[in-house]
Parts: sequence; C-alpha cells; structure tokens
Amino acid sequence: MPTPEIYQGFELGPIRPPSEAQSLMLRITRNCPWNKCKFCGLYKGETFSIRSVEHVKQDIDTIRQMIDEIEQGMTQSGGGSRRTLFELQSARPATDQLAYQMAVNWFRSGMQSIFLQDANTLIIKPDDLVTILNYARSAFPQVERITSYARSHSIARISDEDMTRIASAGLNRIHVGMESAADQVLAFIKKGVDKKTHIVAGQKVKRAGIELSEYYMPGLGGIEFSSEHALESADAINQIDPDFIRIRTLAIPEQVELSNDVRSGAFTPCGDLQMADELLLFLDNLQGISSTIKSDHILNLFQDVDGRLPEEKEQITAPIRTFQLLPPEEQLLYLVGRRTGIFSRIEDLNDTELRRHAEKARAAHRVTLENLEEFTAEIVKRYI
Repeated sequence: MPTPEIYQGFELGPIRPPSEAQSLMLRITRNCPWNKCKFCGLYKGETFSIRSVEHVKQDIDTIRQMIDEIEQGMTQSGGGSRRTLFELQSARPATDQLAYQMAVNWFRSGMQSIFLQDANTLIIKPDDLVTILNYARSAFPQVERITSYARSHSIARISDEDMTRIASAGLNRIHVGMESAADQVLAFIKKGVDKKTHIVAGQKVKRAGIELSEYYMPGLGGIEFSSEHALESADAINQIDPDFIRIRTLAIPEQVELSNDVRSGAFTPCGDLQMADELLLFLDNLQGISSTIKSDHILNLFQDVDGRLPEEKEQITAPIRTFQLLPPEEQLLYLVGRRTGIFSRIEDLNDTELRRHAEKARAAHRVTLENLEEFTAEIVKRYI
C-alpha cells in the first residue's frame, strides 16, 4: 500500500484564464493528465497527479485563516493600510508567504471568485469534486463564481446526474480548450478528442446549467486546413451554444512539438493576413446562438472583436472587415503596431501619436510586406 503524501503547504499552479486574474487559485490537480497536444509546452516533462481532498481542504483552511487575520488587522485602530498588510506578512514564516500573498491579492480583489487548477479538474471523482466545492462554499459563502478548466474527453464521461450534482455544489463556469472541431486538425495536433466528443461535452455542461467558455484557436489548421478548421469549429459551436467563445491565436514556441512539424514541412503556419481571413470565416458561420465573443489575449490580432451574438455580430466582425479593406501598407502598419503592443484596436491607426510609434517600430525592425511573417513569428515568441 503506497505511503500517503505528506502535506507540503499551499500550492499554486502555473496558469489560469485571463478572466480569472482576480480569483483565488485552488490547486486540485497538478499539471495535465493528457499532456500530448503538439501546440502546448506548458506541462511537458511534468508528471500529472491528483491532490488529496484533505490537502485541498487544508489549503482552503489556510486561506480562510489568513483572510480572517487580514480583515481583523485592517479594522484595528491604525489599520487599513498597505503597511498593515506588510506587517502581517512579515510576521509569517517563509513557508506561508505564497499563501499569504494569494490571500492578500484575493482580499484586495473583493473575494468574489475561485479558480480550480490545474489543466483538468473534472478528471477527479465527482464525489471528491462535490466535497471540495461544498467545503469551499462553506468557507467562503460570499463567493459568486467557481470556475475550472476541463477537457471535453473528461466531461463526456461524466453522467448528467453527476454534472448536475457538481453544478449544485457550486461549480458554475467551465473553460474548455476546444481549439478546433475539425477532426483532421484534432488528430494531427494530438488533441485526444474528436468533434463529436466536443459537442457531447459542451451540451452536457449546458444541460447542467453551468456557464461554458469554449476556446477557438485561429491558425491551428495551418494553411492546408485553415478553412476546414474554421467551418468545422463554427459548426460545433453552433450545436453547443456556449456562453462564451474565447479567441486564442496559435503561437509556436521552439519547445513545442508543432515547431518540429514546421521545420520538417509537415505544418505550414498561417500568416497574419490569412489568420484574419480565417477568423472572419469562423465568425461569419456562427449561426443561431447567443454566445458572447471575447478576444482578451495579447496574441490576438483584433482585441476589439468583442460582443454578443446575434445582435452585435456586425459590430464583432467590423474590425476584420475594416482591416481587409485597407491598402497593403496600412495593413502592414496595423500588424506591426498590434504585434508590438502599440495598437489594441483597428481604430488606433487613426491616433496620430500611436501611429507615429508604430511607424518608428516598423522602421526599427525593418518590416516589409516581404518579411512580415518572419517578423510576426519572432515577436509572438516573446509573449509566450
């Protein structure tokens, strides 16, 4: 019989969605149970494991105790300042510093949301997840949202009854990295799931009354499967009708397996111009759904592709259509400005000061229409 793992203190995983920046992070699992996707290098070389329910409870107890101390310190005579928080932190042993910093950050944010880490919390037993959710809700009754990443493959294996129990216990938003629903793309990138399973899982989450964020990754089909990637993904999304569709543009750092395919010629990346066309094709084929489109990531070409379907579809796609109508030199300037972080929306081209900075960046990097893709690939790596 294996020796039980000893509690090592509060744990923090490596990632969370941008929308969970103000959430309390509770680590339920370590790393990714699949860990084979060609485009992802985050957990490569790491071993997947599930933390015990008791250890997660200890994390919750630790944060609860620290929040109580912070609240007490901030209400005492002379309290209510950053100095008070610093003094409380200084009194803590080194082993408590990570948990205390998390508690402070969460306290400052209003303590409204919790995010369960790491890559796929729903792989654990439903009974265990329900126990953790109930414990967290009891410790922090003011929390409005508890969220998690999950794989479609794991969700599809959970019964509707258990999904309803999980929802009732307090999990009210799930982020699913669909990335693509084109079977040929999913097979090539080793996603470990097919289009049908994406749809089954998405519909299961919705039936349980849990908010669903589905992620679409422009560029993941490469040049060869760009259209199929967009159209099949849109078709799956139409059958799911998620609450949110989040855009996450493909980036290919050197350490991921997909970079080997680029070097061998097995995968030809889309340039930014084709990426814009693909994104518009995807959006144009979203029909009969009431999802909210979010483009909240630095790698995305158009952060102003944002709004609710169907009533704001024209507004959502307008930045891409505007870009497509620009002369090539203006498209070049926008892409340089966007990739260097100067521009965040297409209308920034009309801002004299921002435009001047973009022109200086183009000159400094010597970007032309001929070397644009090489420039983009190099710049994108810096954001990963």
